[in-house]
Amino acid sequence: MKLEILANPEAVARRAAVLIAEQSRACFAMRRRFLMAASGGESLGPVLRMLGKEEVPWGGVYVMQVHESIVSPDGSERDLPRLREVLLEETPIDPGRIYPMPVKLKNPYLAAEKYARTLKRLAGCPAILDLIHLELFTDGRTAALVPRDPVLHVDDRDVAITGFHANRRSMTLTYPIINRARQILWVVTGGDKVRVLAQLETADRSIPAAGVRGTEMLVLADRAARGIRTGRNVM
Repeated sequence: MKLEILANPEAVARRAAVLIAEQSRACFAMRRRFLMAASGGESLGPVLRMLGKEEVPWGGVYVMQVHESIVSPDGSERDLPRLREVLLEETPIDPGRIYPMPVKLKNPYLAAEKYARTLKRLAGCPAILDLIHLELFTDGRTAALVPRDPVLHVDDRDVAITGFHANRRSMTLTYPIINRARQILWVVTGGDKVRVLAQLETADRSIPAAGVRGTEMLVLADRAARGIRTGRNVM
């Protein structure tokens, strides 16, 4: 795992956008497509807005979700509306190449199987995504891989359903497909992440995020997340 420390969240978002754009061009040159999975969370919007300013082969870009909440029928608490809004406002992506997790289906387990089939159709069997964007949360989770949830032990499926946390369940990508990705890009910002970032660096298995062990992993963190005070020189 590599770590880059940048000045602030804006610098992190800018760097993430540059790296995603570079990966998209390289993948498009080799396979005429770029398959990316995006996490919900505060960092995603700024990253996608910056990405809209980069040189990206949007005609070959496909965007999947890393996780999604199974919540109210109106979808007001889901990540998808924000993801679609930013992508469609800030980039020329084809709306048909945004693949939402089908959390509206009545049977969540069948819905997870359906999304896994979609991933295989797009990314092969086993499905290998070109890039997965991940966030790190203060409780050590990433995606919807929550502490003490049975989903942490799933090793035979690429998509699974969590138990209840904060009165909701989620659909999530599992460790196997995350760890198969060609590139895993972590975006970590804020002073409340100092402890969990240190745990991620040391592969402390007491946090779910440490179960992510891809061959190419890069963490982009701002100096607050690293515990660096203002005034020190960083990228």
